[in-house]
Amino acid sequence: MTTQIPYINNALREYRNALSKECASGVATEHSYRPALKTLLETLGGEGTLAVNDPTHVAAGAPDFIVENHGIPIGHVECKDIANDLSETEKSEQLRRYMLGLPNLILTDYLEFRWYVEGQLRDSARLGAVAPNGAIVPESSGAQGVAALLDSFFNSGVPIVNTPHDLARRMAAKARLLREGIARTLAQENEDGQLHRYLEAYRKVLIASLTPENFADMQAQTFTYGLFAARCHHQNGRSGPFTRQSAVFTNTTPFLQDVFSTIAGPNIDPGIAWIVDDLARLLGQADMSAILADFGSPTSDHDPVVHFYEDFLHAYDPELQELRGVYYTPAPVVSYIVRSIDALLKDNFFLNDGLADTQTIHVENPDGSQTESSKVLILDPAAGTGTFLREVIVSVRTTILEKGLGGAWPDYVENHLLPRLFGF
Repeated sequence: MTTQIPYINNALREYRNALSKECASGVATEHSYRPALKTLLETLGGEGTLAVNDPTHVAAGAPDFIVENHGIPIGHVECKDIANDLSETEKSEQLRRYMLGLPNLILTDYLEFRWYVEGQLRDSARLGAVAPNGAIVPESSGAQGVAALLDSFFNSGVPIVNTPHDLARRMAAKARLLREGIARTLAQENEDGQLHRYLEAYRKVLIASLTPENFADMQAQTFTYGLFAARCHHQNGRSGPFTRQSAVFTNTTPFLQDVFSTIAGPNIDPGIAWIVDDLARLLGQADMSAILADFGSPTSDHDPVVHFYEDFLHAYDPELQELRGVYYTPAPVVSYIVRSIDALLKDNFFLNDGLADTQTIHVENPDGSQTESSKVLILDPAAGTGTFLREVIVSVRTTILEKGLGGAWPDYVENHLLPRLFGF
């Protein structure tokens, strides 16, 4: 770095002069200094560095600058007016959200720079102070301090996570940012906007009384966890880098394919797009082999997409986890309960095929008419991700195979199994 000192000092001197010129004009606003900061960031960041200051993103709640290196965002910069009290700004709700959701963040009033990693203050430096005539008076060692801070910022980049706990925590932080972004977009867009159309569709099909706040929460979780599900099926390298766009082509459910088409499309609101992109980059760089190792070990029968949700929801909103009772029954207990029900049907109700029974009975309707119904119906009133229903299917298939009717399985599923399965 020694050979670069004259180059760095020159860049900081030009930056300071540009600030002085704007400040001395007497009409400068916070936005007046952004071109100078953009130049400084791109100069000190080196080849391939781009500091993106998109007014549409900022208006939608994004930080002032997204700093990219060769197209990959590595951090964010939030700007306040010169001589702003950054200690007070640190306490604001906006900064709290940013520090929780953005792992590599700078807060600056263009003269003082504060660098945060995972919400923790790592370094601070002040370039100078404003004199009465508007000139920027440099502080002793200020240039070196700012240069060192920015160098650390550029080299920090997107963290690589390798444990389920760490990934759940980071995903939850992004999901909370996304929830607030969706709520803000709903409040700003017209009633024929994309999110409003989804809200009305959810009200029509799922929950008539769905509020915008609950919808924002639902969509944030769906986007976040849907991307996690897609990442579990995505092979980096062989399938190219993981992005919100690549999720569209991942082998997931038709519902998630529709969701991904929405968040990958050109009409996605910028207030949401930058957060989804950040989340996709986090997942794309995560060491999924290490994260999923326990789920895929020979002694584990956990499906990561099913069982990781409990960890995610606990990190995202512990009260919501408690309210919804999202605590997974261990797979051996699920298997025991299903096998016990199968045995009870055989021993106490004399149904030789247990859960696989296909007998029908006639049920009298309130109007006196009769309807034919299966004798054995399976209902899970709190299905969650379908752990119990899946085990029922495994049990029924075992019975069919033991009877030597494996070839009839597809027909059995369509006509005698799916019509008897219900999950709320």
